[in-house]
Amino acid sequence: MNTPLRRVATVMLVMFLALMGSATWVQYVQAPDLNADSRNVRTLYREYGNARGPIVVAGEAIAQSVKVDDPFGYQRQYTDGELYSAVTGFYSIVNGSSQLEHAANDQLTGRSDQLFFSRLRDIITGRKPEGAAVETTLLAAAQRAAREGLGDQHGAVVAIEPSTGRILAMVSTPGFDPNALATHDSAAASAVYAELAAADGNPLRSNATLETYPPGSTFKLVTAAAALESGEYDASTTLPAPVTLDLPQTTATIGNFGGGGCGSNPITLADALRVSCNTAFAQLGMDVGDDALREQAERFGFDDASLTIPMRVVASRFPQDPNAPQTAQSAIGQFDVAATPLQMAMVSAAIANDGKLMRPYVVDRVRAANLSVVSQTEPEQLSTAVSPGTAAQLTDMMVGVVESGSGTAAKISGVQVAGKTGTAQTSSEAAPHAWFTAFAPADDPQVAVAVLVEHGGSAGSEATGGRVAAPIARAVIQAVLGS
Repeated sequence: MNTPLRRVATVMLVMFLALMGSATWVQYVQAPDLNADSRNVRTLYREYGNARGPIVVAGEAIAQSVKVDDPFGYQRQYTDGELYSAVTGFYSIVNGSSQLEHAANDQLTGRSDQLFFSRLRDIITGRKPEGAAVETTLLAAAQRAAREGLGDQHGAVVAIEPSTGRILAMVSTPGFDPNALATHDSAAASAVYAELAAADGNPLRSNATLETYPPGSTFKLVTAAAALESGEYDASTTLPAPVTLDLPQTTATIGNFGGGGCGSNPITLADALRVSCNTAFAQLGMDVGDDALREQAERFGFDDASLTIPMRVVASRFPQDPNAPQTAQSAIGQFDVAATPLQMAMVSAAIANDGKLMRPYVVDRVRAANLSVVSQTEPEQLSTAVSPGTAAQLTDMMVGVVESGSGTAAKISGVQVAGKTGTAQTSSEAAPHAWFTAFAPADDPQVAVAVLVEHGGSAGSEATGGRVAAPIARAVIQAVLGS
């Protein structure tokens, strides 16, 4: 009789252990995945049932949760939604979230470990839980200047405070209205998402951080930096500057913009940058070598796939193992060189900051619902991109670009602007991209900016970086300095 009882007891014990193990697995191991599953309606009701924290610019909420009379309880509402869409992204019951709404979700919902004591206080006092406020580094005036400058053109603008890495403006066009995705009408939200996903220019994807482009002649800053850092060149070093440069190992050639010369041959490095001489920089790139160019690019932040602001940023890239002709093309920002507008703003910001590259960030601080500060972003140096001496030489050379070179459209009365133009070829069928990157004031930098206008914008095939992008950069700089 004891044997059958022992067998039944053993089976029951095994079943009990299996039940406990299964429950433990679901409740503890699988819990994060189950909570994150978009099909989990309980998670949606729990998130929407509490007030999600606001996203704030200069004390004003640009995204906040408002009380609504439906089963969800709260709905996300965006002020100037299209203006800030590249930063806030969207928060949707059927389409998930993007950009800062996604990257700062734990803070906005109140689930972050930083908010543990706030949650504990809510439990003790019986107060309804609220998410934290995420205060951004953006300047509204700079954001508006960037958006108005781009107008109906597709492109992006990023402005950074060089000494800290604070992002002062980040605009991507075409943008979108997040309110249309925040609706609790699932069918309507899905329809809007599908329409935006199929729209020309992919408004849902930020051109500022999630798309890369050939940087064209703005990359000559990196090439010049590599040359200066080698110790074998300075601003007065002369370079060959033929009308056409014959490339080795091929019958291909490189010419200058418009098919002409660069004013003199040979030409100083400073003047080559001032007039954006392709042939001089292509030869310089081959002389310096692809390894030095790649190392220099990486010191400016290229090929860093780990960068977040806290939103994800795609890595800018310099090609691996290019041959001599490809190195010549790479030295002028063509071939397989690709950069985000954020990356080119980082290049200018590092030069402006005596060669020190600061980590860019868009979240200044996080405040709990009782307004106590639970986290504050502290400036952090990413790398030493160039020496202070090289930064000083590059600054003088960039001032020359704006004072009497290809970037005169960026001039500001009473303010010395340091800049570099770029006109990047994409294909024989498409107009070139127009670029401009700059910082100001040159002797006390407060802002570094990069502007990209896709395929020349309204100027089309007649576009140049100096004509199309430089005036937008000037407006953003003026907005920052005037704020």
